[in-house]
Amino acid sequence: MREAMRGMTTRGRSFLAAAAAAGISAIVLGEKDLLRVAILLAALPLLAAAYVGRSRYKLACTRSLEPGRAPVGSSARVILRLQNMSRLPTGTLLLEDRLPYALGSRPRVVLERLGAHQASSVAYTVRADVRGRYPVGPLVIRLTDPFGLCELTRSFPSVDRLTVIPQVVPLPAVRLAGEYAGTGDSRARSVAVHGEDDAATREYRRGDDLRRVHWRSTARTGELMVRREEQPWESRATVVLDTRLDAHRGEGPTASFEWAVSAAASIAVHLRQSGYKLRLVTGTGIDVDATEIGGEGAILDTLADVKLSAAGDVSVLVEQVRRRSDGGLVIGLFGTLSVAEAEVLTGLRGNGATCIGFAIDSSTWVNMLPPDRTEADRLHGSTALALVRSGWRSVPVAHGDSLAALWPAAGRGSQGFAYRAAMAETVGR
Repeated sequence: MREAMRGMTTRGRSFLAAAAAAGISAIVLGEKDLLRVAILLAALPLLAAAYVGRSRYKLACTRSLEPGRAPVGSSARVILRLQNMSRLPTGTLLLEDRLPYALGSRPRVVLERLGAHQASSVAYTVRADVRGRYPVGPLVIRLTDPFGLCELTRSFPSVDRLTVIPQVVPLPAVRLAGEYAGTGDSRARSVAVHGEDDAATREYRRGDDLRRVHWRSTARTGELMVRREEQPWESRATVVLDTRLDAHRGEGPTASFEWAVSAAASIAVHLRQSGYKLRLVTGTGIDVDATEIGGEGAILDTLADVKLSAAGDVSVLVEQVRRRSDGGLVIGLFGTLSVAEAEVLTGLRGNGATCIGFAIDSSTWVNMLPPDRTEADRLHGSTALALVRSGWRSVPVAHGDSLAALWPAAGRGSQGFAYRAAMAETVGR
């Protein structure tokens, strides 16, 4: 009740002031009828405060996000459902949901009177142009009585999170040539038998069919061994994202790093839909597996939060990928590289992996004087050639390039680009 009294509106305070003036006048003049008016004027705001103070504990609110994971630049719908849990109707309700600046201004919605045990839903839309995870809420409600004499603010503690993922670009179907043979397909593959073990036999287990006993292995090991059942081939791919701060240029949603993040998301979704067992590795220590159906969601959520790191190093990135190397296909999205750093990437060629690198020329994301631009182009050509000599299929990327247009080059190999890079290096000399 005390808190409700503090929420008295200007109208409510005016009623109390008028009641006090009428009461004093009634006492001075000896007018009993005027005293009755004073009591009525004082009773109205007090009753309104009691009504609002009681009803503030009788409201329930739920919030839902549609969708809970939205791409950059798209809109999401926030639905608020408010229910009056008491037997008394409410007055007009003013709803205000707290939002971070990136999602826009705070929405304010007026909800008319709610009857006893009645529920009502309101909705608004938000839009984010920057990826990330954003809190939505808490909801603040201003309760008023039907006469507008008292207003009370209530905040619901629940907070939901909207995940704004990178833009995913549909990619054309391309045959990505791999290093493994005998699969009838051009994608890099490895045999998956009972997990990561690819041996042809295993130890006998209780219940195994004795017709599957492999006697030669049994005689060699001294233990009963059985043949493994034939298992399907499995495609594997690792997406490597360069997160070094000094490797990218530009600011905001149009920076070269945002292009790389969007490309990583697009490639990950495309490969998962093509049946690949996928892994995402970044220079900030992130290592995510997407082995289950719908596992690309974990990668998209990770890419929604990934940030540039000032302490990044190519050798650390290579070591992290090799720590649990599955072979297969490796697709790297690299910012500006030096020739020495491109040579370090040779370490990812182990286990017969097929390596495809998108070499992003981040200098094209900023304006340069003609001499500086010529030097930057020469350095990028030298780096791309070093990447090719390290055993990578190199795909050059400049500002304004579309991943969907560049994707077919990932399947054609790098011989043509290697020749052009060699010619550019020769001319540069």
